Amino acid sequence: MKLEVITPDTTLFEGEVELVQLPGLDGLFEVLNNHAPMIAALGKGRIKYQQQDRKDHFLEINGGVLEVLHNKVLVLAE
Repeated sequence: MKLEVITPDTTLFEGEVELVQLPGLDGLFEVLNNHAPMIAALGKGRIKYQQQDRKDHFLEINGGVLEVLHNKVLVLAE
C-alpha cells in the first residue's frame, strides 16, 4: 500500500509500505494492506512503518489526521 506523510511545510515520507502503526488519540493502532476506508485523529507520537525489508522506520509527529482509502494511507501531520 502507499503511505504519504505530509506537513504544511514538506513531505516527510512517500512510498510503498507493508504496515503502518500510528498514535491514535486512544492509543496505537495499525493499518495493513487492503484496510477498510477510515478517517482518524492522531495524537503526538511516532509513526512506525515497515517496507519490504521488514525493518522498522519511525517518524515523529505532534498530531494530525489520517485517511485510508483505496489502499493509500495519507497522514496530514503537524
